[in-house]
Amino acid sequence: MEATAKLRFARGSARKARLVLDTIRYKPVSEAVNILRFSQRRAAGIIYKLLESAVANARQQDPKIDLTKVFVSQAMADEGPQMKRFMPRAQGRAFMIRKQTCHISLGIQTLE
Repeated sequence: MEATAKLRFARGSARKARLVLDTIRYKPVSEAVNILRFSQRRAAGIIYKLLESAVANARQQDPKIDLTKVFVSQAMADEGPQMKRFMPRAQGRAFMIRKQTCHISLGIQTLE
């Protein structure tokens, strides 16, 4: 059985989210939760909530699911739209600041 969870327009760059996702891909859910809870990266908190959502989606599909046999089957982050903001600089210039967003998708699957 497979369950997914998606988060769109998450604040933060996709490149930084991929660093966290690479650490939990193909790991059991219990180990992935421990990695995310003790990670120092800001994206880990967002991905932790997303993993909990995927587990809740799996429980909704099959209430008797054994979580010891569930692993992270897919984890990917794609770039989202950039928010463009301008900051005044010296001599009347304006510099553009790009605030990154990303779309994160997470899938879990049971070992059968």
